[in-house]
Amino acid sequence: MSEDTIAAVGQKTAMTPENFCEVATRIEEQVARVIIGQADIIRHTLIAIVTGGHVLLEGLPGLGKTSLVRTFADALDLRFSRIQFTPDLMPADIVGTDILEENDTGKRVFRFQAGPVFANLILADEINRATPKTQSALLEAMQERTVTVLGRTYRVEAPFFVLATQNPIELEGTYPLPEAQVDRFFFKLNVGFPNTEELTSIIDQTTGEKATRARRVADGKTLISMNSFVRQVPASSQVTRYAAALIAASHPDSDTAPAEIKKYVRFGSSPRGGQALLLGARALALLNGRFNVALDDLRALAPAALRHRILLNFEGQADGARTDDLIHALLRFVKVPA
Repeated sequence: MSEDTIAAVGQKTAMTPENFCEVATRIEEQVARVIIGQADIIRHTLIAIVTGGHVLLEGLPGLGKTSLVRTFADALDLRFSRIQFTPDLMPADIVGTDILEENDTGKRVFRFQAGPVFANLILADEINRATPKTQSALLEAMQERTVTVLGRTYRVEAPFFVLATQNPIELEGTYPLPEAQVDRFFFKLNVGFPNTEELTSIIDQTTGEKATRARRVADGKTLISMNSFVRQVPASSQVTRYAAALIAASHPDSDTAPAEIKKYVRFGSSPRGGQALLLGARALALLNGRFNVALDDLRALAPAALRHRILLNFEGQADGARTDDLIHALLRFVKVPA
């Protein structure tokens, strides 16, 4: 897609399903040129971006989590910022602070020095390497799209996305994210190890003379238009009730919860899980060439939308229960409302 086409799509007064699919497909294609063998991760990250959500990517070091985010930044004409989380990182290093300086008249005044959070696309790299106090510096921006510093509130520019990477909590030197912050992520995606064929392609591509980079195919105005258009995709009352039934059944004290949930779960999903499930399904329907949400769209996105919102109890942790297995049990047990 040429720069003229990008500008034309971004300036359209009304997005169409064809325009939406064209732009989304080109973003996906450009990212897939660089990131090999992670088609589902790319698709789910794209869905979160076009719906205005944040993504938490978890996996062992070296699996391309940071490269994935950087490649999306290359494909999107957005202001990009990278924050490397470390144990000594302070909240002011993220949000910014007031600095004392002299103005033209020689008078000393305070001026707000914005931090790296004031960008469109934020890479929060190894977010669970920082202390909880520093992790929480992103909370307000992720939910309210504002930042409060020394009693003054500043608004971040739209669109605004946080794509965070984290190492498995079993690794040394990690701090688990607070439940309230994890819940603000639209999706949590587990980045797995590539197979032999994919690994061969990765090694060949990354050790050659010329590195592959994604071309920019969409800007901020286009993404805002896509976000608004996603919300116009109709969902039947049956689909909405099914999403609500899944969320309700994820709680162990619910009469509709399966036996596995009652045995291993301490807390089920919040309403944000239902919001992510339905909004993501709207985007997935468009990407699949439909202008209506199907029940299978909800089922396809349930693991990404719910795996970080279902908390295991002590017995679940002791028995090594996997949240994804519990979600599949949920999908098998919950019946589609009439």
